Amino acid sequence: MTTNQHQNILLAGASGVLGRHIDRALTDAGHKVTGLGRSEGNGVQADLMDRDALLRAVDGRHFDTVVHAATALRKPPMGHRDMYATDALRTEGTAHLIEAALATGARRFVTESMVFGYGYGDFGDRTITEDDEFGPRGADPQLERHLAGMRAKEQLTFGTPGLEGVALRFGLFYGPGGTEALLPMLRKRQLPAPADRGRVLPWVELTDAARAVAAAVEHGRPGQAYNVADRTPMGFRAHLLCVAEEFGLPKPLSVPLWLTRPMAYAHTMFSSSMRVSVEKAERELGWTPAYPSTREGLAALRAATTR
Repeated sequence: MTTNQHQNILLAGASGVLGRHIDRALTDAGHKVTGLGRSEGNGVQADLMDRDALLRAVDGRHFDTVVHAATALRKPPMGHRDMYATDALRTEGTAHLIEAALATGARRFVTESMVFGYGYGDFGDRTITEDDEFGPRGADPQLERHLAGMRAKEQLTFGTPGLEGVALRFGLFYGPGGTEALLPMLRKRQLPAPADRGRVLPWVELTDAARAVAAAVEHGRPGQAYNVADRTPMGFRAHLLCVAEEFGLPKPLSVPLWLTRPMAYAHTMFSSSMRVSVEKAERELGWTPAYPSTREGLAALRAATTR
């Protein structure tokens, strides 16, 4: 399906790191964007977790499409508890936003999903496609809590009558507004690099991710999910080394993986390995990453910050 006409779009999470890039990408594509969030700078000021206040805030408003890019994360999650607010936002928050979308007459709902919805662990050399199971049961109660949130978010997106739901399963974000937070820690050698032993994960530069959202708004097929990542999966250690090298910072300390176990959620991610195919997004959305690898994306970021 293609909906190229300019749309009136409600963007939940517009003031977040990814949200700011999505706002720019949608605006550049000719759409009118209204931000939704708790801060005063949003056109619709409301908390997704407060259903009644959210419905009051959108009362009398009309939107063609709603984009769900809201997050409760303000810094990288280290422990499982750091994910609890995001887990709730994926379940109750998404249900409330979908109710608000229907109230505004929106026909399309594009949601931010992520590749960890395929599960945490080592998938080896197998390339995961959108046909693989999404939201398998977690190996323990903590992982199941996170996976249940991702599972519910997509089920709500695809299972609501009257809404054309599209999900984008993003790799790990880096780039403008995200990577800069790592630089002071790397400069002080406060950010160790865990040994990854060949493990890799999908990454995507933030402006590339935002362009994928704009493409999904216009070209995404209802009921479909799309993997969105660059073409060069990379381990956490390799990524940190790349950041340090590009910005002329000290090489991060190398630590054994077991030493990160007290940071239970981060340790789970460090222990995971995954490759995903983005062929479906390239074919159906007409999207390709401007930065096929993090090295190219980081070089562009450094060039932009040293102008």
